[in-house]
Amino acid sequence: MTTEDLEVDLADLAARLRDGEPDALAEAYDRWAPLVHTLALRSLGSHHDAEDVTQQVFVSAWRSRSTLRPDRGSVPGWLVGIARHRIADTWAQRARAARDAGALAAHAVVQDHPPPDERLAVRLLLADELERLGDPRATVIRMAFVDELTHEEIAARLGLPLGTVKSHVRRGLVQMRTRMEEVHGEPS
Repeated sequence: MTTEDLEVDLADLAARLRDGEPDALAEAYDRWAPLVHTLALRSLGSHHDAEDVTQQVFVSAWRSRSTLRPDRGSVPGWLVGIARHRIADTWAQRARAARDAGALAAHAVVQDHPPPDERLAVRLLLADELERLGDPRATVIRMAFVDELTHEEIAARLGLPLGTVKSHVRRGLVQMRTRMEEVHGEPS
């Protein structure tokens, strides 16, 4: 394929994507999902987070396809721009989760009437386990069980697909339960 053919191909893909053709999104995903995933993985260091970011990038691309301006840049450049924003969002979520876990642990220690030693130990262990989960899983667990939000409310607030939120809750609880069993030396 010549450079000219490639430019025509990219222009055609951009036009079809802007027009809302699902096949164009599938083609863009097939071509550039590995690029987006690699960028996210290198920045975030987590395969799971990189997969989530990749999914979010293409959902965002579809929803905001009207912002695609082929005269200002290429489709892959546009997708990389979206990926950078999603990666930055993930870093911000991680920072919030670390701050929240620290505040939760500090609150458990500094209360006027501290709980018995065993309850304090469990609270500290839970705060540590939430921190170990990483984001966005820890944020999702916190929103579900501390803020008592529904899965739908969490998905809307974090801009995540509902299935991803449910997976984070399920996997996070399983991971925390396994860790608690290891600490106590018996199944919970």
